[in-house]
Amino acid sequence: MMLSRLKPAVGGAPQPADKRKKKGKRIPQLEELLSQRDFTGAIALLEFKRHVGTQDEDADHWIGYCAFHLGDYKRALEEYEALTKRPGCNPEVWVNLACTYFFLGMYSQAEEGALKAPKSRLQNRLLFHLAHKFGDEKKLMSFHQNLQDITEDQLSLASIHYMRSHYQEAIDIYKRILLDNREFLALNVYVALCYYKLDYYDVSQEVLAVYLQQVPDSTIALNLKACNHFRLYNGKAAEVLECVGYSYQSPFSYLFFKTVFNFKAELKSLMDSASTSFEFAKELIKHNLVVFRGGEGSLQVLPPLVDVIPEARLNLVIYYLRQDDVQEAYNLIKDLESTTPQEYILKGVVNAVLGQEMGSRDHLKIAQQFFQLVGGSASECDTIPGRQCMASCFFLLRQFDDVLIYLNSVKSYFYNDDTFNFNYAQAKAATGNTSEAEEVFLLIQSEKIKNDFVYLSWLARCYIMNKKPRLAWELYLKMETSAESFSLLQLIANDCYKMGQFYYSAKAFDVLERLDPNPEYWEGKRGACVGIFQMIIAGREPKDTLREVLHLLRSTGNPQVEYIVRIMKKWAKENRVPL
Repeated sequence: MMLSRLKPAVGGAPQPADKRKKKGKRIPQLEELLSQRDFTGAIALLEFKRHVGTQDEDADHWIGYCAFHLGDYKRALEEYEALTKRPGCNPEVWVNLACTYFFLGMYSQAEEGALKAPKSRLQNRLLFHLAHKFGDEKKLMSFHQNLQDITEDQLSLASIHYMRSHYQEAIDIYKRILLDNREFLALNVYVALCYYKLDYYDVSQEVLAVYLQQVPDSTIALNLKACNHFRLYNGKAAEVLECVGYSYQSPFSYLFFKTVFNFKAELKSLMDSASTSFEFAKELIKHNLVVFRGGEGSLQVLPPLVDVIPEARLNLVIYYLRQDDVQEAYNLIKDLESTTPQEYILKGVVNAVLGQEMGSRDHLKIAQQFFQLVGGSASECDTIPGRQCMASCFFLLRQFDDVLIYLNSVKSYFYNDDTFNFNYAQAKAATGNTSEAEEVFLLIQSEKIKNDFVYLSWLARCYIMNKKPRLAWELYLKMETSAESFSLLQLIANDCYKMGQFYYSAKAFDVLERLDPNPEYWEGKRGACVGIFQMIIAGREPKDTLREVLHLLRSTGNPQVEYIVRIMKKWAKENRVPL
């Protein structure tokens, strides 16, 4: 990539001074080390020659080349910058320097260096990638037109397709090149990665196996293999869109975007075996270990990797969401130019949660638009995340019949998923199907969800609608005194009254009246007590209940109490009901 030839320019025959080398092992030549891709050995040889003063004319070029291919871009930068400062510098060095800047993320300097180099296919490919980085579509198409039907240019085009999420187009190019170049085994890793991105984990694994048979210790390939294994055999935990949950009024829980998962032991093995100069592999593995451990060590590992590994920013946003630090999550993602469905989804989730906390309709509207954009796209509409997005969109719009259409289509994948069941049950209850909603609510095992007021209030409502008011009352009794318990009391009091379950309505209104002497609570209790009395007369409530009704009425100092009590006691006397 960096130079047009592998063989260094060495003039003349070997020096006779090498006679001593015949004793013992022969020192390999530079071209042998390069052909074996032993860049560490090549650098050692070149530095030795530099030290003893016998280096060749292009030795510094080759040191930069080897450092670049080892991933030691800072060392390569030092070598190439030193070369550009020499008089009579070979102009090809500028494009090599520009490539180094590019891999260091110094895109402005990369463009400046590339423009100083003579026109070449490498320069065009580099400028093509820079146009993509800068989001300059006009330049991108211009450099695209200059690409030729040669392997290097086509590989460059495939990589742009991959970065723009056009995975099938990238696969087509890679497969076409592989047909003519079976020895390009590494292309199997690229194809496998594309299939991984398309959620075809089993296909990805099959393609990857071809490469691992020949290169069993490849860090990148083993990392991808671990990802595929986790997706295939721990699918529930590895869903790209684990949850987009909402309470009745607003978002409740979060999407967990887990792009790269690996088994811990396999990752630690990779970390130990990775070359000391293969820094990107180490960063990738460190990132994946954090994700695999459920976010442990996020603040130590992820911040330096933001804008190095694309998923690092997204996973850090998720960490902040899990810590309920919504503002920090928003600050980290608000300026991100979304290019993938996952980025749009995560921006939607952050805006939804922020809209809930701030009571901002604007943020909720933005969230709804992001979800609709993903769920309505041709590439995502038939995927599980896409359908969840549409469900989320309709949830925000309170169109619960539509929510159920989308959730029903994917529920078989989430039978034991607490967050999915929480959302599904809410939608069922909101459409009046409280019997099924109750069953789904009771499937939930998460203590965090079961202690949430949204869960408690919806479950209480389902109990009441399903004629189980005692269970709703027991939910209240288990709560500590708080604003939420007060709200649950109001819900029980009013819903039981509407459903004709006057006994528990009266008990709830009685507690409300004790906590807040609002005349409305007395009126509610009075109506509920009269309702119970009517049901006793009709034989639909035990006569013994009248004793407790009288006790509830006497706890109020309202002058109407005596009149109501007198009528009830008269009926009790006439019907021989002991009080």
